[in-house]
Amino acid sequence: MTAHRSCLSVPGSRPRFYEKADLSAADMVLFDLEDSVAPAAKEEAREQVVQGLRTHGYRGKLRGVRVNSVETRWCADDVRHVVEGAGDRLDCLVVPKVDDVDAVHFMHHLLNQLEWKLSLERPIGLELQVESARGMENSARVAAASSRNRALIFGPVDLAADMRLPGFGAGETRPDYPGDLWHFFLARVAVAARASGLQAIDGPFVQVRELEGLRESARRSAALGYDGKWVLHPDQVEVVNQVFSPSQEDFDRAHRVMDAYRQATEGERTGAVLLGGEMIDEASRKLAMATLERGQAAGMSSSSG
Repeated sequence: MTAHRSCLSVPGSRPRFYEKADLSAADMVLFDLEDSVAPAAKEEAREQVVQGLRTHGYRGKLRGVRVNSVETRWCADDVRHVVEGAGDRLDCLVVPKVDDVDAVHFMHHLLNQLEWKLSLERPIGLELQVESARGMENSARVAAASSRNRALIFGPVDLAADMRLPGFGAGETRPDYPGDLWHFFLARVAVAARASGLQAIDGPFVQVRELEGLRESARRSAALGYDGKWVLHPDQVEVVNQVFSPSQEDFDRAHRVMDAYRQATEGERTGAVLLGGEMIDEASRKLAMATLERGQAAGMSSSSG
């Protein structure tokens, strides 16, 4: 399992940010060719992104590029230019505004052709942004539409616009709404992702200086089982990495659960055992294993050695 806690989005047209991204503690660096790049700058940004991928190491980081929507005139050229120039340095492409399976099929077959042409040995994955009412409605089918799919990403800003939600602070709670405004959308994306064995990634918290608001937003999606969250500034990385990593206490307890269950099933030949007053069984083992996998991906180790 590869850590996917923090995904740092970098405007493709701003090469001066590339080194900062490389030096950050983000688990993933994402070069953006979509919303953060003006139409007149998109062609140049493609070349800058290719050079950035080839110049910097990004060791230990996932490397992705967000292309423009398949409904635009830029998408196919984005994919061809980036894959032909740096496909061997690329882990995934992020596809925005995915409303139906047609967008996924288009990307799947285009990548097939390019990988065959270039003799790329490692397949390039797809991460798909759910950013509209149609995308929400079709999210389960979208998640299952390609063997390349790696993650579903919740896109709060475009979704808020599509749903005509009042206000501008996408990802923030609203005092005039009696509940969690984002819960339904987050939960729906998470279920669709998990049903197809994909990771679930939360979108950005746009108020980049409000770290406590970011922490609250990240905790909300982490509580629903999300694997990570987009960040728009290096200062947001530490908070997000912390929220999407198990606490040392939870990590150590997961080790104890695994040890107790192993002893019960292998030594005592029973399917359940008491641990500190709590009944431990196969379901407990699965929860503990998920915690261990997240912690190990984040570089954690047991405090007991």
